[in-house]
Amino acid sequence: MITAIVGTVIVLLCFTVVIAVARDRGPQPSDVAIAYELAWDRLDFESLWSMSGAELRDGRDRRDFVVAKRAAYERQPGLGSLAENVFVDDLAVVGDTAVVSTTVALRDGTTVHNEVGLARRSGRWLVVAYQLAPEEDARRATP
Repeated sequence: MITAIVGTVIVLLCFTVVIAVARDRGPQPSDVAIAYELAWDRLDFESLWSMSGAELRDGRDRRDFVVAKRAAYERQPGLGSLAENVFVDDLAVVGDTAVVSTTVALRDGTTVHNEVGLARRSGRWLVVAYQLAPEEDARRATP
């Protein structure tokens, strides 16, 4: 009798865990955009490749992408670790696409404004476009 009750409880717990994992939508577009900005700041090319859609992978597999980016940035080590913080200014989500406007506060007191385009593919958000925000948008977002 006890064995049947314990077995039923274990099956119910397993079922509950499976449902909870299946319903988890993962990181939201704003979370992915912030992580992407921070990965660029840290020159973490493995993470950048993982968060990028094919549009930003330059037609390369992970290994070739990382090797190419490291080679490009090894001559410019001062381009990393510039960010103090990253903020989301605006988020627009329509279906499986999103645009996140970010402000990167740099250690020298200046800011950079970017637009991060994302698409939901296979249940996760990937960065498919990344560019500096137009100057007029950056002025509007600055407090």
